[in-house]
Amino acid sequence: MKLKSLLLLLSFVIANLIFTGFAIADKISIKDVKISSGAEIMNKAPKEGEKAVDFTLPYATKDTMNHEGLKLSSLFGKGPVILAFYPADWSSGCTKEMCSMRDNFADLQKLEAQIIAISGDYVYSHHAWAQHHNLPFTLASDYSGKIARLYESWNEERNFCKRTVFLIDNDGRVAYRDLEYSVKDDADFLDLKEAIGKIKK
Repeated sequence: MKLKSLLLLLSFVIANLIFTGFAIADKISIKDVKISSGAEIMNKAPKEGEKAVDFTLPYATKDTMNHEGLKLSSLFGKGPVILAFYPADWSSGCTKEMCSMRDNFADLQKLEAQIIAISGDYVYSHHAWAQHHNLPFTLASDYSGKIARLYESWNEERNFCKRTVFLIDNDGRVAYRDLEYSVKDDADFLDLKEAIGKIKK
């Protein structure tokens, strides 16, 4: 009986922590997103040369979870930023994509590139997935799709992120974008890497 009571209490504590996290994440609304010129709320992604849409999202790494959020503009001026929208943690295609970035992380670091991978998964899933695959970069949580919509990266029918990539330069402008990023081979990744090399530090 004691064991049953303990397990029930433990389940309640875990559930409470999860829903508290969800509530915190839910406070990050469209009001927290700064809309740059050329980017509108309805599925209009910033084009090359335009200012990236600023945002704040909760995130996780393999080492931690942060519900307060990461602000995109806090990374500007510290090297190119790769925004990689992807459908879901634990899926085969997304695992292939993120593990490819992991395996090429050293080369990307030489170019001073920073990676922010974004999906609709919660930070708890991100944290576990990053640990499982030893991902050395940040995974941001956009479970409502509010940010993805601003980057033309949300699938309304399936209710998850599309696979897209945006490269942002030191001035906070989009230097390169691929709205149909593919993981069937290395071609799109090599195009992205070439674009990073062209950015003047």
